[in-house]
Amino acid sequence: MNSKKLTVTILLGIVLVAFAFGMYNYQRRVQSSQEQKITQQEGRLVRMHSPVLGPQNAPVTIVEFFDPACETCRAFYPVVKDLLKKYPDDVRLVLRYAPFHQGSDKIAKLLEAAKRQNKYWPVLERLLAEQPSWADHGAPNLELAYKAAEQAGLDIQKALIDASTPAVDGVLKQDIEDLTAFEVTKTPTFFVNGRGLSSFGPDQLATLVAEEVAKIKK
Repeated sequence: MNSKKLTVTILLGIVLVAFAFGMYNYQRRVQSSQEQKITQQEGRLVRMHSPVLGPQNAPVTIVEFFDPACETCRAFYPVVKDLLKKYPDDVRLVLRYAPFHQGSDKIAKLLEAAKRQNKYWPVLERLLAEQPSWADHGAPNLELAYKAAEQAGLDIQKALIDASTPAVDGVLKQDIEDLTAFEVTKTPTFFVNGRGLSSFGPDQLATLVAEEVAKIKK
């Protein structure tokens, strides 16, 4: 390698390291800001209407701001369920809506309506399973989503009526207000007992949950 190529390689390496360092610092600043806001407004993190999977009184709470049309949310769902299985008495999942994708607000309202038929979790899992068919971000096919919900046992006509009520609309508005207050800008965003991920990934989530579980075992 001649000296010119070596210099370019070194400069490129410096740029990449600087970029990585900058991203790390940015993520830490966002995490610190979010956690400070959670400390100040803890009541915003979990609402009475929020769906809960796992023991209601579990000492460790995973709060996930999710979008039903988000591919990464779909990928993380089995990861989170595995954590619930690993800590069946200690961990619960609380879902909050972050409808960033086109049409996701309607699917979130449909999920809320599914609660009234005691079909929330079966409908959610079916919608996630069928997500690749209906969740085109530019032009979502909501009819396919409704069909998937119906296949999960939902009375779709009743659910669509319930989804249009002011009460359901209020749930979505509240979640949007809360995610805005906590500076949530992407999905999924996780908080474990109010702590955010220092970096994003399934291993990082598992580590954070393990740390919080370890605290209660001392």
